[in-house]
Amino acid sequence: MTDTAYRVKGKTGDWEVVIGLEVHAQITTNAKLFSGAATAFGAEPNTQVSLIDAAMPGMLPVPNKECIRQAVRTGMALGAQINAWSRFDRKNYFYADLPQGYQISQLYHPLVGEGVLTIDADEKAGLPAAKDIGIERIHVEQDAGKLMHDQHPTMSYVDLNRSGVALMEIVSKPDMRSPAEAGAYLAKLRSILRYVGSCDGNMDQGSMRADVNVSVRKPGDEFGTRTETKNVNSIRFVMQAIESEVKRQIEVIEEGGAIVQETRLFNPDTGKTRAMRSKEDAHDYRYFPDPDLLPLELDDAFLTECQASLPELPDAKRARYEALGISAYNANVLTAEVESALWFDNLLDKGVKAPAAANWVTSELFGALNKRGEGFENSPVSSDQAAELLALVDDGTISGSIAKKVFEIMLETGDGAGAIVEREGLKQTSDTGAIEAVITQILADNADKVEQYNGGKEALFGFFVGQTMKAMQGKANPQVVNELLKKALG
Repeated sequence: MTDTAYRVKGKTGDWEVVIGLEVHAQITTNAKLFSGAATAFGAEPNTQVSLIDAAMPGMLPVPNKECIRQAVRTGMALGAQINAWSRFDRKNYFYADLPQGYQISQLYHPLVGEGVLTIDADEKAGLPAAKDIGIERIHVEQDAGKLMHDQHPTMSYVDLNRSGVALMEIVSKPDMRSPAEAGAYLAKLRSILRYVGSCDGNMDQGSMRADVNVSVRKPGDEFGTRTETKNVNSIRFVMQAIESEVKRQIEVIEEGGAIVQETRLFNPDTGKTRAMRSKEDAHDYRYFPDPDLLPLELDDAFLTECQASLPELPDAKRARYEALGISAYNANVLTAEVESALWFDNLLDKGVKAPAAANWVTSELFGALNKRGEGFENSPVSSDQAAELLALVDDGTISGSIAKKVFEIMLETGDGAGAIVEREGLKQTSDTGAIEAVITQILADNADKVEQYNGGKEALFGFFVGQTMKAMQGKANPQVVNELLKKALG
């Protein structure tokens, strides 16, 4: 998609939006980046804090190899450059939730260099064509603690459970030009992280959040002054924050003001951003190499193992599904989340025909799960049970309409499809004699409609099919019904 695809109207004409995202993704590990303290979500305050996390004197950090491995695998999944030599730096600032007085990060020599993420075309979302979004770098750093302001009327408390938790900061290039592009980028990135297993992507729990950099300019001008809206924790809020900030910046400029480089916060209740503090530059943090940590040097064997451990990623899986005859839409829906893709792959492994399985999963199963508010990981019907149900349809044991009834019973009871069909007497019949007898009666009872049909009103054929199926309680083989009706109607 070209950069001219999205424009915002102002009093002085069109404005172009320039967006970059800094995504902080918590690395999926049982221990923190430089200590053995646990990382489980929801623990009681200050129960997952080691002496290192609390910055006790003399405590030296030791890098967690699994954190480095997960970050490397993420970089590989994004087609990014992996730097065999990288270094940790100290980012110096003082805040109540930062016990050390500095954050260990990677500014000058990050673990992962440039890569790319392709957002897909989606006309409904305002994305008329696919577009590559550049990844500037991925660096590994430790998280800070958390201030708790609602525990006491006059004091704030500090919870250090998150202090030292390993983060990947995934920095995009300023390549996005609309809220829709930013939303699509974040959704695609989240999907890839979940496929790789390097981050659970649970934005509501804070394990993935975005700093949103926004500026506006007249088309063709140099980049404008940007603001950074910190710690936005949902895709919808990211898009709302961009819309709000774009509107604010345009109004400020058109009224003769100037945009201040600053850090802002987004308020979901008002849908607007507000100023937090002036935006610091890198030199304000007085970065320097961490003297307690040696540079990271990755050997070929480690990199080979990381590459070999990568799963089939969303784009490759989608292409494989389409090659099996699944529609592009269904393939996209099935691969959007790793749980649905794995569930569907299990279904295919049982020998179910791909297009029919995809249609059933994206309609019947998705509908049932949405109604129950459940995800695929908690589906009351397993892929093995679904394969049995679809096999009964494929071999003609039951019709598609009966399958829906069987599926409803499966959802409620957990019983297998075969057992339900036997117990409820739901096998469809292809007995031509029985079906012909019913058809003869239907045509006799509706002689006027038979006359209309023979007079050219062919749409009535569906009426005869429906009446026949109703008379046989949905158990007649639809194909046999169609053939015998055509014969009877001449």
